[in-house]
Amino acid sequence: MLKKKWIAFFVILTFLSNLIIPNAHAESGFQPEKFPFKEMQIQVMPEFDYPDKWPQNTPSLLVGMYGTITNKSGQDYAGDIEIPVPSSEKDFQTNLVAEFPDPTKPEVQRPYNLDNQKGVVSWKPEKPIKNNETYKFVIEYYVNSINVSDKKNFTYSFTNPADIDQLNVIFYSPMNAKEVSLDPKPQNTTKSDYSEDLYYYQYQSTKKGQNLKYTFTYKKDGTESTLSVINKMQPPNDSNHAGVKNADTQKATSTNAKQPIIGIGGALIIGLAIIIAGVFVYFGLKGKKSIPAKGRKTTKPQPKKGTRKNESKSANDEEKKELRKKLLTGKIDQETYEEEMKKLI
Repeated sequence: MLKKKWIAFFVILTFLSNLIIPNAHAESGFQPEKFPFKEMQIQVMPEFDYPDKWPQNTPSLLVGMYGTITNKSGQDYAGDIEIPVPSSEKDFQTNLVAEFPDPTKPEVQRPYNLDNQKGVVSWKPEKPIKNNETYKFVIEYYVNSINVSDKKNFTYSFTNPADIDQLNVIFYSPMNAKEVSLDPKPQNTTKSDYSEDLYYYQYQSTKKGQNLKYTFTYKKDGTESTLSVINKMQPPNDSNHAGVKNADTQKATSTNAKQPIIGIGGALIIGLAIIIAGVFVYFGLKGKKSIPAKGRKTTKPQPKKGTRKNESKSANDEEKKELRKKLLTGKIDQETYEEEMKKLI
């Protein structure tokens, strides 16, 4: 009789444990409202580049999300970060999930999981996020959401996962696009020296759950990427690009005084990044070939000059191209680019 009572006791205890433990685990998971954004920048880039195995003759939409969150949970956090992504959209493909542990260095890739049911990408930071400290990250993904008819168009929408102090949304116009229109009307427009229009919006103190929606329409023949077009162009023959002619990586200056500032990871003003594309053309950039995030090589500190003497020229050139691609897309600033390039010369 006593034995039966003990068995019943353990059965009840096990049942209650199964109820209590999951709830406790759920409370310790990622709660977006406790990790508000100090800054978020979203770059929306139609036909900017194409990933591997993309449907032929189909325009791609590349979206980059650069965020800085603050740990307001009241304690150090060592769990996963969860960020919503449109994983249910056609041909969705994650290109990059990375963090910026050092503001003077390129991003460092992190292993990640994609939950299609919840529509989130999650990853664990390399180090715990201390209470009240910030954490910077980047997510890049492709979607097949551009409708093709007489004109091409797509709708991009974003819902704040948490409060955001500073939100910047920037649209890249494809090279050789005509009759471009955006709804709502952009707050500002910048034109690079390569005739690429950049449209941007800036918001202060947006709240969790606030939805932003944009409709982008343009006319363009074919599906050639922006990077491919820039690669074929010659740097303008003017004082701003004299350094390109002399193989000098001097900083270029924009003709537009008012431009959006990228505060993530020391990134450049977007307009400047495109102007500096002339430097990439000079050094022989052949276009940005994407590598799926899980197979992409994690950024590592560059070896000293002396250790490169025995490396092949092709490997050296590939590292230079990778640095230029990071500069072009705003992942590193001009100063970091020049410092890293010096190590490869």
